[in-house]
Amino acid sequence: MDTSRIQHYLESRSTTGKYDPAKKITAETISELVRLATYSPSAFNLQNWKFVAVHSEEQKSNLCQAAYGQQQVKDASVTYIVCGDLEGYKTLGDALQPSVSEGIITEEIKATWVDMVTESHQDNSELRRDEAIRSASLASMSLMFAADEQGLSTGVVGGFDTEAVQSAFNLPSSILPVMLVTVGYPAEGNWPQKMRKPLQEVLEII
Repeated sequence: MDTSRIQHYLESRSTTGKYDPAKKITAETISELVRLATYSPSAFNLQNWKFVAVHSEEQKSNLCQAAYGQQQVKDASVTYIVCGDLEGYKTLGDALQPSVSEGIITEEIKATWVDMVTESHQDNSELRRDEAIRSASLASMSLMFAADEQGLSTGVVGGFDTEAVQSAFNLPSSILPVMLVTVGYPAEGNWPQKMRKPLQEVLEII
């Protein structure tokens, strides 16, 4: 995706609320979008995210119920439950080992980072939650970029019953559903991008 395409995407992107349920995407594409999303940044390279790709009609119906009946969750070809792992710090050593093996960081750096993260995270549930939400949010935006590159439309759904989603999809309490990302082919009747606040209202240069 070149610079002009990124700019065009950001300036024209809108949340798709109406999908054509007859148009499907392949399992290979579903996996590829997540593969690309995992290149997102995360603190210390924690990679503390998890994706549940809800693709079958039965499971999309279950997710739709947990999302207060929002039809786009069911009509999209796939809806991803993008989650943050509240206990991701526990596996940081494993996440960093490939970078050690490739000579990107040293064993000493890995050990230092693991010690730092363990000390800061293990007794701080608020930090673990904040970090999980940050990582899942960054991954969600990357997923949307990747879908656009494939000619697909996306939408973000933040309205859902967290406990109902965890129960319906057998997610442990350590896996926090952060947002739903719908992906598919748009139907008619979607809104264009809504207007944004003036830059001077949201930017301060100091």
